[in-house]
Amino acid sequence: MKTTMKSAIASLALAAAIGGGALASAALPANAATTDSSTSQSSSSTSTTQAPRDESKGGHQANGITETLLTGDTATKVTDAALAANPGATIQRVENDAEGATYEAHIIKSDGTRATVYLDASFTVTSTETGGPGGGPQG
Repeated sequence: MKTTMKSAIASLALAAAIGGGALASAALPANAATTDSSTSQSSSSTSTTQAPRDESKGGHQANGITETLLTGDTATKVTDAALAANPGATIQRVENDAEGATYEAHIIKSDGTRATVYLDASFTVTSTETGGPGGGPQG
């Protein structure tokens, strides 16, 4: 009889464990749905965030001036001057400057750092600023 009693208790314990597991798994999809809805809410709020500006296209604005990419001889002269002042650098873009200089060249120096080279109307390098997404603090 003791064996039968132990067997019955073990069966009841097993049934309770299985039943509890079933309850837990039944509750799980409800929790998953709650998680999904909060995830979709945060996803929808991030979809309204503006995409980052394509740095290669210029377009930075300051002082009522929109910087535009340089072309032709002007682009060549700015590129040549910036590379002469920074041997081994790579040009990202060259454009007019909206913040004081006539022209600027956004470069990646040979050591991998980003910089902006500022030039005057005679294509003379007046300064170089290291750092930021395009070289300067505002790109």
